[in-house]
Amino acid sequence: MKNAASFIAVLLFSAISYAQNGPKIEFAAPDNTIDYGKISKSDNGLRSFEFTNTGDAPLLITGAESTVSSIIVTKPSAAIQPGKKGKIDVKYNMVAGPIRKTITVETNAVNYPDGRVALKIKGEVQ
Repeated sequence: MKNAASFIAVLLFSAISYAQNGPKIEFAAPDNTIDYGKISKSDNGLRSFEFTNTGDAPLLITGAESTVSSIIVTKPSAAIQPGKKGKIDVKYNMVAGPIRKTITVETNAVNYPDGRVALKIKGEVQ
């Protein structure tokens, strides 16, 4: 019985340490949100979500899209190496009114469920 308990404990610690290895994505924006604030229609609408791969393996951004056509998302095409930074550009079509949109980013990061990260933009176009 003692051997079985020891085996289970070792197995759990191994699984936990294994789950911590791999690429990890950390965004610079608080709560993964960029606040445009109150802006005019003449603003170009371009903002960047900057991130760092804090893991120990290359980070791949496999997809980045919005559910609305008023946002153009540009993601890095190459893998981001451990310790390196990258950015995802978001260009909002400056339509008058409130901005409350979400961009879904698909990655191989181990620190988000299924590697999916929700990025948000907010603000108001006057």
